[in-house]
Amino acid sequence: MIVRVPASSANLGPGFDALGMALSLHLEVGVAVRGDGRRRAEETHPAVHAFRSLGGTGALWVDSPIPMGRGLGFSGAARVGGLLAAYAQRCGPALRRTDVAADVLARASALEGHADNVAASLHGGVVATAAGRAVRVPIAVDPAVVMWVPPSTTSTDQSRTTLGPTVSFADAVFNIGRTALLVAALAAGDVAALRAATEDRLHQDLRFARADGSRHALAAALAAGAWCGWLSGSGPAVATLCHPDDAGAVAAALPPRASIKELTIDHDGAVVIA
Repeated sequence: MIVRVPASSANLGPGFDALGMALSLHLEVGVAVRGDGRRRAEETHPAVHAFRSLGGTGALWVDSPIPMGRGLGFSGAARVGGLLAAYAQRCGPALRRTDVAADVLARASALEGHADNVAASLHGGVVATAAGRAVRVPIAVDPAVVMWVPPSTTSTDQSRTTLGPTVSFADAVFNIGRTALLVAALAAGDVAALRAATEDRLHQDLRFARADGSRHALAAALAAGAWCGWLSGSGPAVATLCHPDDAGAVAAALPPRASIKELTIDHDGAVVIA
């Protein structure tokens, strides 16, 4: 069996550690068999670590186009893939994702340290997560997702050390309001509200201070007609939403010396393929 898991973009601006979006860029994991010609993943790989944590035996192979350390949820997708591979090894063709989703979410979140990326990779679409639960957000639009992915990397753990231990009352209210507006705008298809709805005061400016190229990429995308954009996870990648017909123009406006990915929202989430 092969486990296919989408990449993800976390936070979506104001929804720090609470919102995630699955992307049409997929990692695949499988239990290696003799003679399959696939390279075995190292035991230190996050997919293998997750696989072993659930009792998986044998070697794993991992095939991933998701760049590491860029804000596209590589480690979260790998951990979801490893856990589902262990379940697939145990249950065989009888495995249904819905039967194990709650356990996979809990285990992957514990390994990852937060749930936004793993919830999106597991369930697909746009996901709100809190209190150990994940709920799909209805989406009334089907945008293009144009990603600006520079060659530099960011450590999520190190990036979090730049964030202060407290926030002001005004900033808390600002982000709560924007997060609620974002969920409502996606559900209603109100694209005119998305730019304001993806504003943030908790983390983006502090992270942009160390990634000026990311700030310029976001501004360029918005000037070129993107509906909205945000620092993807802890960065340095930037995610933008736009009408599919405008994806080429938005991509062309982004700063050079970076990988530009024209993606969509993955609505399927992690799947086990026989």
